[in-house]
Amino acid sequence: MDSDEKTIREEPEKPSKKKTKRKQNPINDFDLDNWKSLADIWTDSLWLIPSRDKSGTHTAEYHGNFVPQIPRQMIQRYTKKGDVVLDAFLGSGTTLIESQRHGRHGIGIELLPEVAQKAKARIESEPNQYGVQNRIIVGDSASVEIKRDIQEALCHIGREAIDLVILHPPYHDIIKFSDNSNDLSNKKTVEDFCDSFGKVIENTAEKLRAGRFLIIVIGDKYTDSEWIPLGFLTMQEAMKRGFSLKSIVVKDMQGNRAKQNQEQLWRYRALVGGFYIFKHEYLFVLKKQDEDRAPK
Repeated sequence: MDSDEKTIREEPEKPSKKKTKRKQNPINDFDLDNWKSLADIWTDSLWLIPSRDKSGTHTAEYHGNFVPQIPRQMIQRYTKKGDVVLDAFLGSGTTLIESQRHGRHGIGIELLPEVAQKAKARIESEPNQYGVQNRIIVGDSASVEIKRDIQEALCHIGREAIDLVILHPPYHDIIKFSDNSNDLSNKKTVEDFCDSFGKVIENTAEKLRAGRFLIIVIGDKYTDSEWIPLGFLTMQEAMKRGFSLKSIVVKDMQGNRAKQNQEQLWRYRALVGGFYIFKHEYLFVLKKQDEDRAPK
């Protein structure tokens, strides 16, 4: 072996490049190194949804429920698999169906027993490929007793806290959902409605982890020739309770039942009354502050 060959053989190997840690947001499962692949995640503040998702056990028969695409976006954006999602106005079960599809545990609160029973059947009929757990509570989200029920639901699931709260309340008295006096659609005044909604925020957000998110989905209403900004009033109720505003999304409203086949009538009313016809609703994305930053 000549000296040149020996030199080549004894030359130390170059160290291999270290694998870089995957860039990831701590509150979701996104691989941000491949962020261009996240084309199905919306990041604009205007959502134009031409039709609701009717797949699986989703249904549009419950008057006032929201399109599944809304909780789907929120769940994917603000939670990880195995997290807990709470919906305090369960309705037809849209949120829990979506959370189950995406591997998140679900807690749903519904005031009306017959509505809760139907929602439970829909959720149980949906495939549960991740083996997540769902707990449905029949009760008043504005009542202080609901805190105990939420704690029991968390214990059953085996978790200590909630990772995302979604609230899609009645838009005050636009639709009457029941004769129950605790139903937010039966509150006599806007002030009463906001007061009760504030209590819902307090009760459901108590177990929400600091730094995690509360989503409010709501539209405004028009009463006695006056636009009532329910959206911003409810947003303020959250901000008074230690939440900071992260984003406002405006979503278009398609196929409003109250206005179906009456487009020209509503156009005439708008021209006469000097107002604009509701074609949107809001999604308020609010972040729970750390305890030392919360208002005293």
